[in-house]
Amino acid sequence: MNRGGLIGFIKEYIQILLGIMLASIGLKAFLLPNGFLDGGVTGIAILLSEIFEIDISFILIGASIPFIIIGIFTISRRILIKSIISIVLLSISIHIETFPAITDDKLLIAIFGGLFLGLGIGLAIRNGSVLDGSEILGIFIYDRFGISIGKSILIFNSILFIITAFVISTEVAMYSILTYIVTAKIIDLVIEGFEDFVGFTIISKNAIQIENALLAEIGVGVTVYKGASGYGSSGQQEEIRIIHTVVNRIDIRKLYRLLTKIDKTAFIIEFDVNNVKGGALRHYFNKKKGTQLSTSIIAPINE
Repeated sequence: MNRGGLIGFIKEYIQILLGIMLASIGLKAFLLPNGFLDGGVTGIAILLSEIFEIDISFILIGASIPFIIIGIFTISRRILIKSIISIVLLSISIHIETFPAITDDKLLIAIFGGLFLGLGIGLAIRNGSVLDGSEILGIFIYDRFGISIGKSILIFNSILFIITAFVISTEVAMYSILTYIVTAKIIDLVIEGFEDFVGFTIISKNAIQIENALLAEIGVGVTVYKGASGYGSSGQQEEIRIIHTVVNRIDIRKLYRLLTKIDKTAFIIEFDVNNVKGGALRHYFNKKKGTQLSTSIIAPINE
């Protein structure tokens, strides 16, 4: 392993350890003292701990074993090994950590418990590890039956919260659902980042004018593809310029006003972008007023 690879390896495990610490704080300082559940295997472990009055650290490892076995046939060996280490370390951390009660407000407990747990799980996932085996189950079901991972996890957690309502109380189940929603949202933010970008594919007869306006007025880079338009099975075809660009969500309305002004009939496809690296977009937020990005970033079109 070269130096760069070693540094990356160390950074990954430092972040995973930080994630384990944050997740254990969410559990020990908020959820466990009040009997609140999260979704997934963690929720199962908390529920069984409440019913049988057994230390959750032991139940968490036991409840994770079936999902780890499924992971042998579903995820890569590297991710599986990281996940096993992470789950064991989380169980140890829960067992040895002690935190004083921070609040007795149930709403704050659900929100901040979900916040810390989501930060922990999100950091682990971002660095190639899993703290909760329900994601592994979702991948397995998707591979075998074609049911989306999100739907599988939703069904899994719905059953868990229904059982919680009958076994413990409806109130605890409702607060647990709130905790799960907060956790899921924080996980998404950690994995996808806080920068909220949207991609656009634009087809217009005034493509060149739109390209120049995007560069000058919004300050984003564009990539242009060569394409052909037509209609019907053997309709007329003509060469067109297909514009591809990525903007921050705060500039969506400005972009649509610009397009409406130039070409009301432009064909526009809008789609979410989870991660953006490099390119002219990195200059997006520190662009000097009145400075245009170089038109050289437009991809050349074959003549």
